[in-house]
Amino acid sequence: MEPLLGTLYLLGWLVLGGLGYDSSSDQPGQEVVSPWRSLNTYSYDKYHPMGEIYEWMSQVSEKHADLVTQHFLGMTYETRPMYYLKISQPSNNPKKIIWIDCGIHAREWIAPAFCQWFVKEIVQNYKDNSRISRFLRNLDFYVLPVLNIDGYIYTWTTDRLWRKSRSSHSNGTCFGVDLNRNFNASWCSIGASTNCQDLTFCGTEPVSEPEAKAVSSLIESKKKDILCFLTIHSYGQLILTPYGYTKNKSSNHEELIQVGQKAANALKAKHGTNYRVGSSADILYAVSGSSRDWARDIGIPFSYTFELRDNGTYGFILPESQIQPTCEETMEGVLSLLDEVHTKNWPVNSARRVSATTAVWCMNL
Repeated sequence: MEPLLGTLYLLGWLVLGGLGYDSSSDQPGQEVVSPWRSLNTYSYDKYHPMGEIYEWMSQVSEKHADLVTQHFLGMTYETRPMYYLKISQPSNNPKKIIWIDCGIHAREWIAPAFCQWFVKEIVQNYKDNSRISRFLRNLDFYVLPVLNIDGYIYTWTTDRLWRKSRSSHSNGTCFGVDLNRNFNASWCSIGASTNCQDLTFCGTEPVSEPEAKAVSSLIESKKKDILCFLTIHSYGQLILTPYGYTKNKSSNHEELIQVGQKAANALKAKHGTNYRVGSSADILYAVSGSSRDWARDIGIPFSYTFELRDNGTYGFILPESQIQPTCEETMEGVLSLLDEVHTKNWPVNSARRVSATTAVWCMNL
């Protein structure tokens, strides 16, 4: 019943016109749908209001039905449906999962732009790109293009720099929770606030927010199969490993750093952009309740936060002219990371050894 419920909510929301932004103007207003009618004319170098992202998700899953399916995840505080895309090729072998979410902070528009870019690259290239086709033999991608939907819409209609969700607190005197302080990882112990007015308000309890609860529930249910948890943010040009709530290191900290540094090198090779790699506590700031730390704590081996461009020149208002180069280089970084994760779990050399052994055995028959 849940997918049907989500679809009904979405249909009602679209019929009512939704909430969005007139992308032809700098002034907040009602959503104006772009003239695109098919994926062939969808602009991946533009920022899109939520109504267009909903429509894009629907079209991607329809056009590439053999590869992409759309799944209902939950409802936001303002009763909007949350969907993720599952990219999967049929296989008789057990598959592992790569999770990617974008837009947990509403004002970080480049993050949802990257999630859409990532899906585009996979669906357009998986047949001809041996690297991607190799991944899909063993991996399924779960992509959540916008986690904080209510907040994202609010940045288009009302306040471009809004960060939090839109839940009501203190009898409606303040709004929103920092969803990346709401996960059950040393919740609200450091780098978070109990004051609902603050940008880093952690909520009333761990996983108090429906958006965080929806993500947590799905990840918990599949954690034994999830190899990698990626959460995409901006800005700062960082690849962050656990932890933020302590200076202590995760059990595989050195491996996370090595894999992260390879990703940073691959990213830099594309357009020369420099990224730093390290734990949040070491190279950024102390933070508790983050989804990255929580994912590592529940046993997901590779967990990273990507902080995309830039270093503060434009900050959260990254111009559309930088969407394509940002997404291109980030794609290289993510693919490098996936190479490492995949090779660790499906070693190329062992596969070759098996093939060689099989060949010798066959010759001896």
